[in-house]
Amino acid sequence: MTDSKITLPQELVDAAKDAYNKAYAPYSHFHVGAAALTTKGTIVKGCNVENASYGLTVCAERNCISNAVIIGETQFSLIVIYTEQEQLTPPCGACRQVISEFFKGDAPVVALNHKNQQKVWTVSELLPDAFTPQQLLDA
Repeated sequence: MTDSKITLPQELVDAAKDAYNKAYAPYSHFHVGAAALTTKGTIVKGCNVENASYGLTVCAERNCISNAVIIGETQFSLIVIYTEQEQLTPPCGACRQVISEFFKGDAPVVALNHKNQQKVWTVSELLPDAFTPQQLLDA
């Protein structure tokens, strides 16, 4: 984890907060919004969507990336994960794997909360030695 705070584009922060406000979390009440910046400069967003069958819940980060893929965006430079929790929230393991599919290892992953506190990791810090498309290409 990097100790430094990075300057985030306000439009990206606003998109993550908007996604947070649209989260469907009637069971956990743990709302999460995510917004990612593609390498083409497009901002995409996603929120968590819970399900009564808990295992079918989809996280904000994966919804964000899926929303990008549907519009033809598959390369990203930055993702912001927004919650209104006191403790900053990193992505879960499944999200880390999906992030590693589409982001370079040195891309920042930023947890942000309502107090404007943030924690920054690189993709490689969150998932060292990730299984990526490169392993399949080298096979």
